[in-house]
Amino acid sequence: MSWQAYIDTSLVGTGNIDKAVILSAAGDSVWAVTPGFEVKPEEVKAIVGNLPRFGNDSPFFQTGIHIGGEKYVNVMHDDEHVYARQKKEGLVIVKTNQALIIAHHPETGDRGKAVATTKALSDYLKGVGY
Repeated sequence: MSWQAYIDTSLVGTGNIDKAVILSAAGDSVWAVTPGFEVKPEEVKAIVGNLPRFGNDSPFFQTGIHIGGEKYVNVMHDDEHVYARQKKEGLVIVKTNQALIIAHHPETGDRGKAVATTKALSDYLKGVGY
């Protein structure tokens, strides 16, 4: 399956996610993206750099997470996951061994389903060595 197919089928195709991007875990290359979902290089750099700083040390709790020029409030951050929201919209960010998934759900979406959908893809990717 192509990287774009993972977004189109496993994320957006579920109806739980409306846009997403899959990047290298280092954040230095985009593998697939929903058309029109703009994630700036400096935003990716901040996410990659701050993922290891979870718990009370997380700068996401103080500054939020910026994607597409929009600020999202951090809801939860551990060593592999970040959940954030902006009003009723939300982000699910998951790191695997080799990939970084940033998924967005619309305000009409269910955060729990968006998290489960994104986590299911990340678990699959981990299981096949990514």
